[in-house]
Amino acid sequence: MGQVFHRNPKHKYPLAVGGDGPYVIDKYGKRYLDACGGAAVSCLGHSDLEVIEAIKAQLDQLPFAHTSFFTNKPMEGLSCELVENAPTGIDRVYFCSGGSEAVEAALKLARQYFVEIGQPQRSHVIARRQSYHGNTLGALAAGGNLWRRKQFEPLLFEVSHVSPCYTYRGKHANETDAAYGQRLVRELEEEVQRLGEDRVIAFVAETVGGATLGCVTPVPGYFEGVRAVCNKYGMLLILDEVMCGMGRCGTLYACEQEGVVPDLICIGKGLGAGYQPIGALLSSAKVYDAVVGGSGFFQHGHTYTGHATACAGALAVQRAIKNRGLLTKVRERGAGLEARLRARFGEHAHVGDIRGRGLFWALELVQDRASKQPFDPKRRINGRLKLRALENGLMCYPMGGALDGVAGDHVLLAPPYIISEAQLDEVVDKLSRSIDEVIGAE
Repeated sequence: MGQVFHRNPKHKYPLAVGGDGPYVIDKYGKRYLDACGGAAVSCLGHSDLEVIEAIKAQLDQLPFAHTSFFTNKPMEGLSCELVENAPTGIDRVYFCSGGSEAVEAALKLARQYFVEIGQPQRSHVIARRQSYHGNTLGALAAGGNLWRRKQFEPLLFEVSHVSPCYTYRGKHANETDAAYGQRLVRELEEEVQRLGEDRVIAFVAETVGGATLGCVTPVPGYFEGVRAVCNKYGMLLILDEVMCGMGRCGTLYACEQEGVVPDLICIGKGLGAGYQPIGALLSSAKVYDAVVGGSGFFQHGHTYTGHATACAGALAVQRAIKNRGLLTKVRERGAGLEARLRARFGEHAHVGDIRGRGLFWALELVQDRASKQPFDPKRRINGRLKLRALENGLMCYPMGGALDGVAGDHVLLAPPYIISEAQLDEVVDKLSRSIDEVIGAE
């Protein structure tokens, strides 16, 4: 074929040539049900005509104008759409080309905020173990995915990592959800105190854990406690909703369900649904006003910030989600997916946990249910499952390292919001078959 430097150069990739709703079609006409949105991206499927026409219309009018010279109508319209539906206090949008860039922008803006308000001594960031915030160096430093970090650690800035809110493996026996959440909040506060009460810039967390842990939802009250710690010590709360936001969990912003308003929100993936590369950082008025009232200049930027065609596509995606009532559909189809997963896998010998929210669900795969013993990483359960599912006409998102960065397998599902009940059956049937074929193959 070509001379592409693929991420996995030894793997022979099928050639995708078309899309039909939730299906991707290869050059032989084989159809793959996209039950993971690629990487929780394709929330409208692969052939939405309204979005495609909006992109074509923008190309006819103005493909691109560099935002160091001009603003553009799609960027202005998309920012209004996002802010109008954002948590109270979030009122500005900074556009970029994807989720990793959004996290990079958040880290730099958080640091600049404290320089602007006369607290330049703040230099520490706290995040969570087993998190994933992107593959650029700043985002990788914030993330707690040990496998992704390891070979690049000499290049990463130092970040403190505390425990994730990972009920299946983190909560003690007989400990209530409330007590578990309070214990994690205390751990965060103790780390702030260790670093210095006026030294921390921000706490960074995925509202609902994504690729590394697989759809791990916070216990009630956890983020309220986190917000209180941030307020107490004057630090910012950055929520990464690149994977779990934009309706994926049943509300446009996942933090709506936690009753908290962060200072900065990172979004991507479902923002543009894969029709154009785009991400965004949403900022509170407090942070924005500090920059405007100080230096007046955010010392950051990329070539494709506010790209007119990308913004036009994303605006069409967001209007489709709202006008077609797809958030309601996510909640309804999500309940249907949960019920099917629990019915099929609730007593499965090698499924230890079923967790998620909306159309964002994961199964944690284990060698032994009673002890929660993970599979030996040498068995490559997650990698083999991805390939077997693809052979069976299903795209899913298996990952390893949930337990300690090496051991621990899960498979994540993030189907498009347009998925039908019959297609949910197809997802579960093909996933069940694939899991049994992989685990029983030795």
